[in-house]
Amino acid sequence: MSGFQLEDFVAGWIGGAASVIVGHPLDTVKTRLQAGIGYGNTLSCIRTVYRRETVFGFFKGMSFPLASIAVYNSVVFGVFSNTHRFLSQHGCGEPEARSGRSLSDLLLASMVAGVVSVGVGGPVDLVKIRLQMQTQPFGEATHGSKSRASAAYQGPVHCIATIVRTEGLAGLYRGASAMLLRDVPGYCLYFIPYVFLSEWITPEACAGPSPYAVWLAGGTAGAISWGTATPMDVVKSRLQADGVYLNRYKGVVDCISQSYQQEGLKVFFRGLTVNAVRGFPMSAAMFLGYELSLKALRGDHSVTSP
Repeated sequence: MSGFQLEDFVAGWIGGAASVIVGHPLDTVKTRLQAGIGYGNTLSCIRTVYRRETVFGFFKGMSFPLASIAVYNSVVFGVFSNTHRFLSQHGCGEPEARSGRSLSDLLLASMVAGVVSVGVGGPVDLVKIRLQMQTQPFGEATHGSKSRASAAYQGPVHCIATIVRTEGLAGLYRGASAMLLRDVPGYCLYFIPYVFLSEWITPEACAGPSPYAVWLAGGTAGAISWGTATPMDVVKSRLQADGVYLNRYKGVVDCISQSYQQEGLKVFFRGLTVNAVRGFPMSAAMFLGYELSLKALRGDHSVTSP
């Protein structure tokens, strides 16, 4: 099949929904570790969230991502697949390029997907993090004490309305520059390892990767991508969480500077373990949902890489 294909967007939507369901609890832990204070290590954070908020605390802010992240992943996967297809068909015309293994085509398509992801996903990520962080005590988040404050937002719609009212439309893209610095290289280390790993795992006699190959390659790619993206992910999370009660950071450079001065270099690796761990099941579910959906939509008998 050639040209623009809508199936890539539909399959991306299904895969995105699967990844949210699988990964949101650990995403909440990751956000608390990166943008909160007083949670200690990963296990300590899990115990603290469970003790204060029960198991429902891990699913705080999930309704909005579940409704929106599927659309977000639909756009990302659709843009990547169609951009890569376009580049492969209008490239130099060599067999390697047409086979989908051209590193330059994969790199450029991944970068385009990363840029588009910020435009679509910036507000989604912002609302998710604001809802995840608002249950933290006001004083603990700012001064180290444990004074309580009422929840700033009553839900996703109220959160969006409040941000627009107090910060304007630009407020929905708080942390977008940090997200751009995270996602452009992040998606390069997401799609490229997946494509080459799935091809490497798949025997030459097979027409396409098996579901197991998709699961393993997708999970590994996710762990690599999220692990390496952690430093800028910390900055993005802090910028987006900033503003729930107080504004502490003036921008990316100021956030990096203040975080380093107050907590040292190790702060930029906060959440590294949970990022890498959650990256595997989330991405495995994402790619498996995408590939199997694409297979069903196209009526193929083998899984086809994006």
